Amino acid sequence: MTVNDVNTEDLRAAVELGCRTMQSVFNADDGGIPFFKSIVLPRAYLAFHEIHGESHVPGRHLNGLLTAADVLGVKVDESAVTKHERAAFFSYGGPFPLPLNRDKVGGPLANFTEHNIREGFHALYALVNYRKSAKARELAERSIDAISRLWDPERGFDRRAVEKAGIRWAREHTFIVGIGRAIGPLVKYYRATAYEPALDLALKLSEKATLEFFTPDGGYERDTFGPHTHSTTCVMSSLAQMADLTHDAPLLQRVKTFYDNGLWAIRDGLGWVIESTADGRNSDRGECNNTGDIVETALILGKWGYTGYFHDAERILRGHLLPAQLRDVTFIEDPLNPKGEDGLRDVAARHAGAFGFPAPYGHRPVGLEEVSFNMDIVGGAVGSLCEAYRDAVASGPDGHRVNLLFAHETPAVQMERLPAQAGIAVTVKQPGPLWVRIPPWADRRQLSVPGLEGRWRMTGDYLFVAVPPLNQKVQVRFPEAPSELVLRHRTRDIRVRMSGDRVVAMDNFGADLTFFDPLR
Repeated sequence: MTVNDVNTEDLRAAVELGCRTMQSVFNADDGGIPFFKSIVLPRAYLAFHEIHGESHVPGRHLNGLLTAADVLGVKVDESAVTKHERAAFFSYGGPFPLPLNRDKVGGPLANFTEHNIREGFHALYALVNYRKSAKARELAERSIDAISRLWDPERGFDRRAVEKAGIRWAREHTFIVGIGRAIGPLVKYYRATAYEPALDLALKLSEKATLEFFTPDGGYERDTFGPHTHSTTCVMSSLAQMADLTHDAPLLQRVKTFYDNGLWAIRDGLGWVIESTADGRNSDRGECNNTGDIVETALILGKWGYTGYFHDAERILRGHLLPAQLRDVTFIEDPLNPKGEDGLRDVAARHAGAFGFPAPYGHRPVGLEEVSFNMDIVGGAVGSLCEAYRDAVASGPDGHRVNLLFAHETPAVQMERLPAQAGIAVTVKQPGPLWVRIPPWADRRQLSVPGLEGRWRMTGDYLFVAVPPLNQKVQVRFPEAPSELVLRHRTRDIRVRMSGDRVVAMDNFGADLTFFDPLR
């Protein structure tokens, strides 16, 4: 069964659908705290999680929802924002201003893991930046102060102080799987507030990350980084954000070196990333958060002049991240619900728009009976789609740059795809030179700009028009080129037939719930 006939042209539609998902996951049997765990096969349900519930999901969802509202103008339900906000504040209600979780519904806050500090700060950042929340700002700055006292780059966290306060240290982590993940939201918080201690803490974390993990050789070692690959990719994207903020070219080069080398130990050519490198884990089970982090990193590298990374971002979006959004939920059967439990109510409908743990070829990796879409992942994926939309078209002193070839509109530029995959049409609405990135698979000899013959030229990866006509469609024609791609996985090679950056067909090994036609 092929479940997704996805329009990989429409970033906006994917974001809007994901936002609806994030506004439907509140547990009515738990005071509106959002669900974390979700399973759709073999039995469908939503459930509480004792480690990553109130301490984790609100941050992912507030960041995704409020960024979507800001970047794309998506209308969000304010009552949903309030519920996520309430859950986030609740998680900080323990003896330290750290995001905590309960052992069970109705129980007290009892569990702490460094892993969730990132999500806690994402919640507070989003509320400060997009809602000007004084309470979130006060809480974020108390948390930064507490972490600065409790954590040391050499000794790590003062576990005794945390446990003495009655909080259980829920899980052991490497630095990368733990507090290192917090660099990104701290950078965002500093951008939003100019609060110096946020930058100071982020710099300390970044220095440890580059000294001990993201080393000059750009390698990846599972035992050093930890098997949870989303942590590796989110620290990578965090370091890129830090380099972008501080204009630190050597740090960005360190990120680029890892992107070009060690990252390939866990990703494939379409941006799929294995969910865990732990022994015995399914080799085709990925995670969409990880893929989104690669996209966000590629966008920053692209903006810094490494324009080939825009192409990697676009191929990843079209070839994996957008197809992996759950749109067709007809295969999900709502379970019997004699007690009226909210976790068993409308499970199929509440999953429409979710992102989860796909294989490159479909929702169900070969060898797995269980198919899950943990609800935090939709927030991470939507946040990454928003960043792609933000950077798809950029206007500045050098003119208007079309970096990603998705349908898009800004006050200055409207971009559309031409029918039959024959190129794009750009309408410039404000004066300025036009730059259109031409993908590497496009034959430069077949490029044409009807009506502007002799008025355009190639410069690097961009087609350049010095004085484009205002309020008229400029057609940049280039046919989509067919190609073959082989994805090298741990236990199999996966053949892919491409047209441009779109997947036409892919090996699926007889799997169900696939994204593409099978490769014959």
